[in-house]
Amino acid sequence: VTRLKLFDDKGIVYGEPSDVEIDLLIRDNVHMVVEVKARVQKSDVTELLRIGVLYEEKRGVKPRLIIVSPTIDKKAYDFAVEKNIKVYTYAMETSRT
Repeated sequence: VTRLKLFDDKGIVYGEPSDVEIDLLIRDNVHMVVEVKARVQKSDVTELLRIGVLYEEKRGVKPRLIIVSPTIDKKAYDFAVEKNIKVYTYAMETSRT
C-alpha cells in the first residue's frame, strides 16, 4: 500500500502534461487505485477513469478502480457503477442544492 505520483506526459488525465497523484495504490495479485474524496461528483469519476488509463499505460497493468467517500452525488454513483468502479460511501446525495 502506497501513495504514487505519475507524470502524465501525454495529458491523458488533465489535457496537458502534469503530475498526477494517486491517493492510495494497493498492489498484490490485483492492482487497485483508490481515490479518497470528501464528496464525489461525476467529474471525479471521469478523472479516476483517466487515472486508470494512465496507470495502465505507465505500469502495463489494468487497475481495479475504487472510490472512498462519505458522500457521493447520485449521478456520480450511477456512472461509477456503470463503469465498474467500486464505491464505498456512507450517504448518496439525491439532489443538488
